Amino acid sequence: MAPFQGSVSVTHITTATAIINIDGIRFLTDPVFCPAGSEYIYDGWAKADWNEWGFNGRPPTSTLRSFEGPALQLHDLPPIDAVLLSHEDHVDNLDPLGRQLLDGRRVYTTPDGAKNLAPRPGVVGLQPWQTVEAFISGKHFRITGTPCKHFPGGEVTGFIVESDSFGVNDDGLPNVVYFSGDTVWIDELAEIRKKWHVAVAVLSLGNALFESPKGVLQITFDGHQAAHLMRTLGVDVMVPIHFESWEHFTEHQGDLKRVFEEEGVQAKVCWLVPGEEKMVV
Repeated sequence: MAPFQGSVSVTHITTATAIINIDGIRFLTDPVFCPAGSEYIYDGWAKADWNEWGFNGRPPTSTLRSFEGPALQLHDLPPIDAVLLSHEDHVDNLDPLGRQLLDGRRVYTTPDGAKNLAPRPGVVGLQPWQTVEAFISGKHFRITGTPCKHFPGGEVTGFIVESDSFGVNDDGLPNVVYFSGDTVWIDELAEIRKKWHVAVAVLSLGNALFESPKGVLQITFDGHQAAHLMRTLGVDVMVPIHFESWEHFTEHQGDLKRVFEEEGVQAKVCWLVPGEEKMVV
């Protein structure tokens, strides 16, 4: 298999917050920097789905609690070149401290997120499968939004990061880096393999659950779904994040390691130590 032409390192900070360093250009994902013990009463779920999920026209409320702080503080961060924000309306993906990083910066997110973050001129909203060209710190990228299924009715996006300099695989498909955003497995994700070869997949895991009057709703990948994605897309290396720090995550590192061993994908999994940069390819 033709190798990825370039370098990718990842520094996990907390939850879905990581620095993905691609050829020296740093992408920050889903900025969250609240301290351990932070608690948020949240009622911002998608209105269109209140009745569907048994809330009888009333906004659902939930309490989100963190039990672990970030491995790096805002003042510890190296220069950040762009932000990949899967969604701006959940505090475990963008908290008040993380919002400070959006001003005067390139930010890629959902169309609703771009509206809600206005008037910041550097924010770009991506529809599923929409591609934009970007010159970031002197390097040319194509950034494509990927579909997600998270909380019903809410907009979430993943990201394909592509550059001609990454080369192609043996089938002639462009090598890319994929950040999943918060999602469960949906069949549309299989379309990625038709157009790209995923050299590195940074996946938000944790089997996060939300309880509604009609039952428990899964809103992020579990380990089995992550393994299925790896096989379906032919991923070279998977980097797990988003499996610790919050009470609504139900699969932690030990659980995921057991699942990946059972699924036979552990050899392609790159585990990180929070706060430490690790070369992936």
